[in-house]
Amino acid sequence: MLADTLTGGFSDPAVQSAHAFRAVMEAMARPGTVQDIAGAEPPAPLSKAAGAVLLTLCDTDTPVYLAGAADCEEVRAWLAFHTGAPLVGPSHCMFAVGSWAELGPLSRYPIGTSEYPDRSATLIVETAQIAQSGATLKGPGIKDTAALSLPELAAFQDNQRHFPLGLDFFFTCENQVAALPRSTEVF
Repeated sequence: MLADTLTGGFSDPAVQSAHAFRAVMEAMARPGTVQDIAGAEPPAPLSKAAGAVLLTLCDTDTPVYLAGAADCEEVRAWLAFHTGAPLVGPSHCMFAVGSWAELGPLSRYPIGTSEYPDRSATLIVETAQIAQSGATLKGPGIKDTAALSLPELAAFQDNQRHFPLGLDFFFTCENQVAALPRSTEVF
């Protein structure tokens, strides 16, 4: 297990973290687009994309909640070694990772306050596939409309009603990532 903990991070941190950061920011800036992301080899059940997002955005000041199957010894040890991120419950996290069913209900996560809307959680939703079809998206970063396969509509529509408060989402599958910021309208 120790060998698995020590491996799977960025082998060329300066280059791979820059590429991963670019993919993450492109996904968030252009909701509905699917970005390739690489460099991480996290332990199961995390996808390579989820691992790369965690390596890119988490550090010792970034509390993380591991939901469901992601909350296992291998993932805890890997995340601790590569990021130093503290593990917390859902009500105190900045990032949460797991499947859609394991992450629910969304009411458990901080959505920020009127003084500090940035103190909300970002959920990394592991999915079986990411497709640019399904729900229609509209808002900042989208020229007219975009489409993204979402696990449901109502939760994202309700989340957007709280804007500027609310949750942000990354959807990860294999080596791909897409994002849905709280400012995006979902139809």
